[in-house]
Amino acid sequence: MRIENYFAKSEGRKITRLELYHNKPKQIHWKGPLFFILSCLILSAGVLVTQQYWQKTIRIEAPEENLGKKVVVHLPNGSDVFTYEKLIVKKEGKTFYKGERNTIDLTGGTVTYENWGSK
Repeated sequence: MRIENYFAKSEGRKITRLELYHNKPKQIHWKGPLFFILSCLILSAGVLVTQQYWQKTIRIEAPEENLGKKVVVHLPNGSDVFTYEKLIVKKEGKTFYKGERNTIDLTGGTVTYENWGSK
C-alpha cells in the first residue's frame, strides 16, 4: 500500500507518512465537567437551604417556672431587693432570699407586692 494513494479530504493533496500515523490530540469534552460542577453547586445549595430550614424549625425552650408574684423587699439600710415570692424563705424567725447561687439575709425588711417588671 502506497502512501501516495491516500489523499487529504479537504485539500485534495497527498498525505505524508507523518500525517498518516500522527495521533491527533483528543478534544476536551466540556459537557462532563460542566455537568459535574453544576450538579455539585445545586446539591450544595440544596443542602444549605435544608440546613437553614431545619435550624429555624428546631426550638428548645426551657420549661416555665412559676416563682409566684413579684415582690420588693425594702431593707432597713435603704436598699431594695427585687425578687419573686417563692424565693423568699423564712427560717427560725429570719427572712432569707434563696437564689440559685447565693443566699441573702433580708431580716428586718418589709415585703411589698409590686409589679417591678413593667413601668
